Amino acid sequence: MSAPAGGHGSGRPPNIVLILADDLGYGDVSCQNSAGLVPTPHFDRLAREGVRFADMHSNSAVCTPTRYGLLTGRYAWRAGLERGVLFGYDAALIEPGRLTLPALLKRWGYATAAFGKWHLGLEWAHPPGGGPEDVDFAQRVGGGPTDVGFDTFYGIAASLDMPPYCFIEDDRVETPPTDRIEDSPRPAFYRGGPISPGFTMGGVMPRLTERAVGYIHARRRAPDEPFFMYFATTSPHTPHVPNAQFRGASGAGTYGDFVVEWDAALGEVLRALEDSRLAEKTLVIVTSDNGADLGGGQRHHGHASNGAWTGQKADIWDGGHRVPFVARWPGVAPEGAVCEQTACLTDLVATCAGLLGEPLGAQDAPDSASLLPALLGERLALDDRPLLRGAVVHHSLDGMFALRRGRWKLVQGLGSGGFSAPKRVEAGANEPPGRVYDLWQDPQETINHWRERPDVVEEQERLLEQYRTQGHSRTQEG
Repeated sequence: MSAPAGGHGSGRPPNIVLILADDLGYGDVSCQNSAGLVPTPHFDRLAREGVRFADMHSNSAVCTPTRYGLLTGRYAWRAGLERGVLFGYDAALIEPGRLTLPALLKRWGYATAAFGKWHLGLEWAHPPGGGPEDVDFAQRVGGGPTDVGFDTFYGIAASLDMPPYCFIEDDRVETPPTDRIEDSPRPAFYRGGPISPGFTMGGVMPRLTERAVGYIHARRRAPDEPFFMYFATTSPHTPHVPNAQFRGASGAGTYGDFVVEWDAALGEVLRALEDSRLAEKTLVIVTSDNGADLGGGQRHHGHASNGAWTGQKADIWDGGHRVPFVARWPGVAPEGAVCEQTACLTDLVATCAGLLGEPLGAQDAPDSASLLPALLGERLALDDRPLLRGAVVHHSLDGMFALRRGRWKLVQGLGSGGFSAPKRVEAGANEPPGRVYDLWQDPQETINHWRERPDVVEEQERLLEQYRTQGHSRTQEG
C-alpha cells in the first residue's frame, strides 16, 4: 500500500518520531511553568516550532495502561487492566491480532523501531515447574515489540525500578542477568532482583539515547522509506540517577537534574534529525505517560512538577493525567500554536490513520480520535465546532474512574484514587458519592457541583456507562 498522492505536506508521508517520557509532569517543562526551576530548552524549542496541546491527557494516571492506550487507541480497562500496572515478569497485555500504531504504519511502508521502556508485558520462557520469576533468559522473549509491529527493539522490560535488569534486543536478552542487586531507597529507588553484569541504572538513558540517535543516522541510507521511531525514555521515573554532568543543572534537586538530563536526550534526537537532513520530513511528538510523582523531593525546592493542577501521578485529579504534549511538523503544523481543546494519548492511532488517509475498521482503535485538524491549525480554540473528540475516560492507579466532557469532569468516588492522601473516602450520610467539577471555572477541582447539577451527573454517568459497555467511544465526530 502506498501513501496517498498529494498528502499533507508532500506526496511522501512524514517520518514520525514519538518520544514518551516516563513521569514527566505538566509543569516540569519550563514553557508551561514560568515559576519552574527546571530548564527544558529543547522541549521549549519544539513548542515554539510546533503545536502545544494545553489540555492533553493520558488515558490513565499510571504507565502500563497509558502505553497500551497510546499504541492501540483502546482504553486498557477494556483489556482487563482497571487498576495497577504490570511488573517485569508479567505476561503480554496487547492481544494477538490487535491493531497497533506500528502495525498500521507498516501497512504504508514505514520502517518501525522502538527504544526504551516497554512495560506492556512479555512472554518469558519458564522452565517446567518454575515460578513466574524463574526464567530461561537464553530463550526467545515473546509478546514484545517485535510481535506487535516493530521491526526492531532495544530496551528494557518494564520500569527501571523493576527487575529483571537487562537489555533486550529485538526478542533476545542481550546479556543474561546472572548477578543480583539489592533494594535501593530514594532518590535512586529500585527493587532488588537479577541484573546483567555491567548494567548500571545511570547508564541506561545514555545507552538508549545512543541507540535512538544511531537509528536516525542509519535512516539516511533509505531516504525514500518513511520511518516511525518510538523512544520511550526511562526518565524521569525512579531511580533518579542523573549523571555527573547534569548534577546541579536545575534548582529542583536530584529530580530536577534528572529532568534536565531527559531534555538533553531529547536535544540529541533533534540534533540527529538535523544532521541527517531529516528534520524537515519528520513529525516529532513529545509527551509523557502520566503526571509527575511528587515523591522525588522537588516540592521541597519549590518546584511544581504538575504545574497548577491538583494531584500527582496515580491520582484521578488532573495532576495525575494532564501531560505535556507538543508536535512539530515543519511546513504543515503552525509554529507556536496552542491547542486548548481536550485530547487524549489514545488519539495518536487515529491521527496517524488520518494523515495517511486510511479509515479505521470498527474494531480498530475504538477510543481514538484524530488530532489532525489541530496539527493543521484548523481547530485549536475551545469554541471551535465540531470539537476534536468526544469525552475522555480517565482512571487512577486504584481503579477510580472519571469522565471529562467539555467543561465538566465527573469522578466516580471520593479521594485521590492514587498516591495522594486520602486515597479513598467513604461518603457520609449527607455527602455525595462522587464529584463534578467545572474545569473552565475551577481548574484546581475545589468546588463539587454534584448536588446542584444533577443533570450533569446523570448525563456524564450515562455516557460513561455507555462507553464501558458498548466497547468503543469513537464516533464519526471523534
